[in-house]
Amino acid sequence: MAQTAKKVGIIGGGQLAWMMATEAKNLGLGLIVQTPHQSDPAVAMADHVVLGAVADANATALLSTQCDVISFENEFIDLPALQRLADKGTPFYPQLRCLAPLLDKYDQRLYCQRLGLPSPQFATLNSAADKPNLEACVASVGLPLALKTRRHGYDGQGTFILNDLDAIRTTWATLGHQPILLEAFVPFERELAIMVARSQTGKIALYPVTESQQIDQVCRRVIAPATVSQKVQQQVADIATTLMTQLDVVGIFGIELFLTADDQVLINEIAPRTHNSGHYTLDACFTSQFEQQLRAVTGLPLGSTAMNCPQAVMVNLLGFETSTSDYGQQRSALSAIPNAHLYWYGKGDARPGRKLGHVTLTCNTIHPQEELNQLIQQIEALWYPPGPNESD
Repeated sequence: MAQTAKKVGIIGGGQLAWMMATEAKNLGLGLIVQTPHQSDPAVAMADHVVLGAVADANATALLSTQCDVISFENEFIDLPALQRLADKGTPFYPQLRCLAPLLDKYDQRLYCQRLGLPSPQFATLNSAADKPNLEACVASVGLPLALKTRRHGYDGQGTFILNDLDAIRTTWATLGHQPILLEAFVPFERELAIMVARSQTGKIALYPVTESQQIDQVCRRVIAPATVSQKVQQQVADIATTLMTQLDVVGIFGIELFLTADDQVLINEIAPRTHNSGHYTLDACFTSQFEQQLRAVTGLPLGSTAMNCPQAVMVNLLGFETSTSDYGQQRSALSAIPNAHLYWYGKGDARPGRKLGHVTLTCNTIHPQEELNQLIQQIEALWYPPGPNESD
């Protein structure tokens, strides 16, 4: 029987926890965050704050005394230390045993392989002692390939698309010969994503399949729903359902995928939490991904994942300079676009590539691709200064 919690602890206090805070209030839930800085976005919105690094298990122990259940904004955690808290009765959702095969990208690939879920060819190198195995590993994967750090990579950090052995050798050395994952480069037609939730009673709720557009391995735009065949939608649904069922997990996951020219779907990466590709749900779905996470982890019934409009596009507002500006003029112009919903995360410092906010445009009709591109360009022209971004 599902248990209903009233106070939720969130490890992490960035924009994901910030967006969750409003949904918590709407559900009558208390939200307590563990985050390292008083200036982090969620601090102003949370009911209480425990200051401490994400991987600080002592801070999490304090957090556990102030809430009924603990969930996550990111996965940069100290899993063994949290397990000691779980052994003493602290409830975590997603369950720590479900996070264990996913936090390391190589473990994640092995787990998907065991489940028969489609993924690119892959290999791993663990340390400088594996340098003699480099050529054989590259040969098993093929060129070009994606080199990824196995832990703590996000927003393109720790991911490198490389074309030759010398570049792989040099990049790995620059990374200090830390554990890396080598993946076959997928010549994809498009990148897709899906948010999927599973409740304490085992109910699964699938959001629409979306198209995500990346620049320099950072998500720039999300289009919902993706214009893909029923066959592709079914492949994605099967992958998401199999993963959540086999894990027997409680929570919400974001799954990023590659779509090939022959309509085959391969898993790119799995995020065991709310995800950038699901931000559109705040305005375009009856239940946002943030409300859904709270519903799942507190034992409430899952909400409807249906869209409340025919189409939506989310555009990330990425930093393009080093600045402390609040970009008031750009934000005002973006807010004035009809059916535009602006979210500004309140981060004090901008730097190139940093996610500062996003805009979701809810559409009253499904636009052809050319019209959709024009809408996206209208948003981006108001945010990015003239220059190199014009060609993106």
